[in-house]
Amino acid sequence: MQRNQYLLIGGALLLVVALYFLGDTKGKKGNKTTNQVAQSSSEHQHDPMNPSEAIEAIDIVKYTQTNTSKLSPDLKSKIESLTLKAEKENTAVAYKDVAEFWEKQNELNCAAQYYKKAAFLENTEKSVTFAGNLLMAILQKTEDPSVRKWQALEAIECFSKALELNPNNVDTKIALATCYTEGTGETMKGVTLLREVTAQDSTNISANIILGKMAIQSGQLDKAIKRLELVLSLRPENTEAMYFLAEAYKGQGNKEKAIQLFEQCKKLVKNPDFSKEIDNYIKTFK
Repeated sequence: MQRNQYLLIGGALLLVVALYFLGDTKGKKGNKTTNQVAQSSSEHQHDPMNPSEAIEAIDIVKYTQTNTSKLSPDLKSKIESLTLKAEKENTAVAYKDVAEFWEKQNELNCAAQYYKKAAFLENTEKSVTFAGNLLMAILQKTEDPSVRKWQALEAIECFSKALELNPNNVDTKIALATCYTEGTGETMKGVTLLREVTAQDSTNISANIILGKMAIQSGQLDKAIKRLELVLSLRPENTEAMYFLAEAYKGQGNKEKAIQLFEQCKKLVKNPDFSKEIDNYIKTFK
């Protein structure tokens, strides 16, 4: 990859956190966007834009034991009793009781592992998708790389099971692709799934945005522009597609078009902090 492409990537990621909270793949402000993009990698190479590929996931058993030790004596006794009962009965209901206990303590990783156990016992598309979505939701808010790796691996198991139960669910396929591209560094697995989606539906918003971001990071700016322009033709107020389309034009040297899109993105997001970041960013290349 050329140095200017690395600079492009750096710029693209500069504001992605703000967009993550303020954008929306459906063009409605206030919801979360699709996930951050990873650069394509070969089977035996670590992805430089997705270092989680080389990170070891947490040991969830030790993690749970640590959190248990922090509880008050009464709560510790209660969770030990619930856990022992769940392990003995091995039922979805019993595991959900454990999950709900941890959820009340706001220990969502501990809760998620037991919701997943319950879901796999129920073995329904709805239950395993719920568990996968919970893991994805907490992954979005987690900074610790080892925890994120665990969350992604667990979510992959959930969404893979959901696809076994319903191979035609496009949303599940995109969620699974996102786990690979963002969580585990297995970018090409994600790309393959996303291309399957666009092969069936060339106008799929989420898949085109993710593939557009990837194209930017791999220096394929023409492909990125094509995908992101398509998204905006369908959803003109999609701030995430708008932002990354601006990045693509910036990478091509079309500063005027890039600034125009960044300014339009500011107006749609309507957030002072975001606008300030955009203004500062524009100054770096204007």
